[in-house]
Amino acid sequence: MHNKIQNSHILITGGAGFIGSYVVEELLKSQPAKIVILDNLIRGSFDNMASFIQNPIVEFVGGDIRDTVLLEKCVTGVDYVFHMAALRINACAANPRDGFEVMLKATFDLAELCAKHRVKKVIYSSSASVYGLAQHFPTPETDNPYDNQTFYGGAKMWGEQLLRSFKFMYNLDYVALRYFNVYGARMDTDGKYTEVMIRWLDCIHEGKAPLIYGDGSTTMDFVYVRDVAKANIVALVSDVTDQAFNVGNCEETSLKQLLQAMLKVNNSALEPEYREENSINPVSRRLADNSKAKELLHFEPTVNIEEGLKELSQWYFKKKKTIALSI
Repeated sequence: MHNKIQNSHILITGGAGFIGSYVVEELLKSQPAKIVILDNLIRGSFDNMASFIQNPIVEFVGGDIRDTVLLEKCVTGVDYVFHMAALRINACAANPRDGFEVMLKATFDLAELCAKHRVKKVIYSSSASVYGLAQHFPTPETDNPYDNQTFYGGAKMWGEQLLRSFKFMYNLDYVALRYFNVYGARMDTDGKYTEVMIRWLDCIHEGKAPLIYGDGSTTMDFVYVRDVAKANIVALVSDVTDQAFNVGNCEETSLKQLLQAMLKVNNSALEPEYREENSINPVSRRLADNSKAKELLHFEPTVNIEEGLKELSQWYFKKKKTIALSI
């Protein structure tokens, strides 16, 4: 099955980022001929790439996907493309024009170049944000996107529809993966839905009461980054095309439960402090139905929340220690 990767040339936009760096590590296990990473290092970093940046198979190209000349150089001659470069959901809200240029225009330019250069398959990083507050829980891929209120979610859905139209017009194969709440070592420390983990880890480190805004009943579906990377690989090597798949852990975890698990794995006896909700969250529940991915991609997550939080905690505390020693 993995012979598709062996000796192939692969481009990963955003490959120095959180999820992208894990995808690179997974790909290297199957001996590709070359992996090109295009990243402007706004969200990505050399630290994320530490395990493979010296690998002669890997070529890092520092640049922006809005640079169409550079983008075409990167696409030319590759077999497969993982399109992972994106702005954060809160960055899109803060500057919608940047959101348009990165999330829509650059995605169009990339799709056009993939069709022009006869790329065999594109794996597109989409998001559960397309659903807004979903109609059903667990949420299947058939739920409509009409309740989404975010620029980010709208842009991700547009990317899916763009690729679907290019499949129809140019026979460009693709798979879209709708990530739920991805977390783990190397994660963004200021992402909208996962920064709470980082704030709580800081509290545990400093011995301060972790804060919960509201009653802690808001739920998310936390999926570990290594599982997400594996979903990307199976999407590439499968013969499936023109499909979108949920990628979640299929577990609904409330903020209160999340904090309990985090305190447990860190052997902490801290008690939470509840504060009044300071903003209205239009998405109060997330729970993936992965049955389609299980059936068609043979993908199932393997990392449970406690195991994932333990890895995250070890990484984050080590990172803080390293920063402290360098000051």
